[in-house]
Amino acid sequence: MAHGGEAAALCKVDDSGLARITLNRPEQLNAFNVQMRDDLFDILTKLHANPDLDAVLITGAGERAFCSGADLTEFGTAPSRVIAREARYLRDVWSLLRSLPVPTVAAMHGFSIGSGLEMALCCDFRIAADNTRFRLPEVALGMIPFATGSQSLPRVIGRALALDLLLTSRWFDADEARRMGVIHRVASPERLAEESEALLAETRRLPRGARAAAKAALRRGADVTLTNGLQIEAALAARTLPIRT
Repeated sequence: MAHGGEAAALCKVDDSGLARITLNRPEQLNAFNVQMRDDLFDILTKLHANPDLDAVLITGAGERAFCSGADLTEFGTAPSRVIAREARYLRDVWSLLRSLPVPTVAAMHGFSIGSGLEMALCCDFRIAADNTRFRLPEVALGMIPFATGSQSLPRVIGRALALDLLLTSRWFDADEARRMGVIHRVASPERLAEESEALLAETRRLPRGARAAAKAALRRGADVTLTNGLQIEAALAARTLPIRT
């Protein structure tokens, strides 16, 4: 933890290799601040180095929010834009989350706004309680998403739907999020934890090496030509195919 006081993000890894990350600012609706960024950076760095890691589940503490977006009280507190950009680059939580080789699930409830939604978009699976409310408000605030949203959202739901959400900054609920493909599943608040565990169980029963290779193929092939993507697929497939003699 980079700052004094209670951690803004917590992590526990159980004996099965499941890491449970909790966004831990419930009184502030788990708003994403500098301390949360630094805590998550430390957590994710350690998870990347953990050979026993098998899956990651991200939740928000309290009953009101998964994450309500960036903490606006800290906007403009960096000494300069250069220093702010440097900190963003050196503590790139989003790339660390996206590049984890194990399945990642965001279990969302309540407010899931701005960088909170963007964090979830960096995960492999998103499941939301039916009381979840989503919004990307950045354009309405005179800026654009700066936690991957302008790039991750169109890759998840397509350019047309992404433009709708970004250029209106409108609210949408869990049912619409499911129809658009923003999330994979909807559950009642009472069953969110159970449904998240069930989703994790579906993928954790598969061979770990094959899961990691499949994730790598999709991630590395997303921004290259089909020819290069097929080369990536062939190289990764060669590592997972059984060798016959």
